[in-house]
Amino acid sequence: MIRFANPWCLLALVLAAAPPLVRLRRRLRGTSPLFLFSDALPLAAVPRTLAARLAGKRPYLRSASLLLLALAFARPQAGHSEREVVSEGIDIVLALDISGSMRAQDFRPRDRLAVAKDVVCRFIEGRGSDRIGLVTFSRVAATRCPLTLDYPALRGVVQSIEFAPAQDDGTAIGMGLASSLARLRSARGKSRVIVLLTDGINNAGTVDPQTAAELARSLGVRVHTIGVGTQGAAPLPLPDGRVVQVDLPLDENVLREIAHRTGGEYFRALDSEALRRIFARIDEMEKTKVEVRTYARYAELFPQLLAAAAGFLLVEAALASTLLRVLP
Repeated sequence: MIRFANPWCLLALVLAAAPPLVRLRRRLRGTSPLFLFSDALPLAAVPRTLAARLAGKRPYLRSASLLLLALAFARPQAGHSEREVVSEGIDIVLALDISGSMRAQDFRPRDRLAVAKDVVCRFIEGRGSDRIGLVTFSRVAATRCPLTLDYPALRGVVQSIEFAPAQDDGTAIGMGLASSLARLRSARGKSRVIVLLTDGINNAGTVDPQTAAELARSLGVRVHTIGVGTQGAAPLPLPDGRVVQVDLPLDENVLREIAHRTGGEYFRALDSEALRRIFARIDEMEKTKVEVRTYARYAELFPQLLAAAAGFLLVEAALASTLLRVLP
């Protein structure tokens, strides 16, 4: 990158370039001959000497030196700039319900879990410098991915999530929250957040949601809770291929209490579009402040231009005192 410290000095280029341009214009137009002869044909056979050829170039040497001096006084500088991104990332754990009720197909044309996975992946893509982890829970809770900045790998883990096997079916909200807190206990981000998504009631696990919420509050972890599913009966596919309408209860009071105790918010998603809006809202709420510092380093180029200008002047002076010397 090139810049000029004294760009106003570039105006001198116009003055320096004017004489050679006028001289060139006259030469092209063929005006102002130096000598007049009745017949110039005999002169055509006279060979041009080296001095004669150099005499026509001498004015251009002086003009070139003036152009270089004008550029030198403008102080051209070559360098590059460096950007340093400084941010205090947020540590986020996504706690996702994978119990059998997430097979419900009220989020048409797909089930609740499939839509939740797509929305979570989109949420991950929107982050920049935050460490994100993933916990899934049914009757038991498991860490699927620790806190990481490797977003492509995390999205791959999210897309590979399947429903809990029949023997592990259930909804242990408290255990899911507790496992997420274990991932954040030693995290040192600017803030620590859990986004917990479920469509049921706490009916399994050894830790109740209220105890887990109190632990989150004591650790300074904010929990946003999302309840998914339509109100009333929802279509649920059975192993034999049939689809039946089943009332799948959601304990909104517990989810509201968890969010209230920890300083988070509770959201209700009745359809896939509402779930997308909720994650977009959480994405806006939990933004990381990014500070960009720019450093520029430049090297002065005017010494080289001064040296070149001096070289042209020395050449002109040498020619004027030798080959192009004019005797009085």
